[in-house]
Amino acid sequence: MKKIGLLLILAAFITACGERIKPDSELSAPEKAGDNAAASSGATSGAIGAGAGSGGTALQGGKLVSYEKGAINNPDNVLSEKLIYFAFDSNTVADDYVELVKHHGRYLSFNADASVRLEGHADELGTREYNVALGEKRANAVKQLMLYEGAGNEQITVISYGEEKPVEFGHDDESMSLNRRVEIVYQ
Repeated sequence: MKKIGLLLILAAFITACGERIKPDSELSAPEKAGDNAAASSGATSGAIGAGAGSGGTALQGGKLVSYEKGAINNPDNVLSEKLIYFAFDSNTVADDYVELVKHHGRYLSFNADASVRLEGHADELGTREYNVALGEKRANAVKQLMLYEGAGNEQITVISYGEEKPVEFGHDDESMSLNRRVEIVYQ
């Protein structure tokens, strides 16, 4: 009798844990992002393990999410956004850009023949050596998120330009903030 009771308790525990914990691989992008509107629309995102193959589509933040081969060139697709901005003296991917980077990682995971170059940049503050190192740290932070989403290490190269390729030449905060970035360049 004790064995049966113990088995029932163990079965209930396993069942309860299984209902509460849902691995990321079973979540669609809208569920990960908390986008209930897209999740309830019946659209699927093509997230890893979601069974949508390499071309699932969904809407996120008003933009299309598709991992089909040409999706990176569609201006209506979230993958058309290829700039990740960073805070001053930081190599942490801001919350505003995490989902975007994850989508690029998923795209790479579904398109094994695709590859990217992550170009790290910094503003003009700091020494040239420091800025090159910071640009590389920024690009590697983006790379790590992409790898987490299933991209292959061989698909991603990292280069740092430091302060050498600014998009804005002003010395004000706004201009310098535009130079603190990683550019995702598909090859």
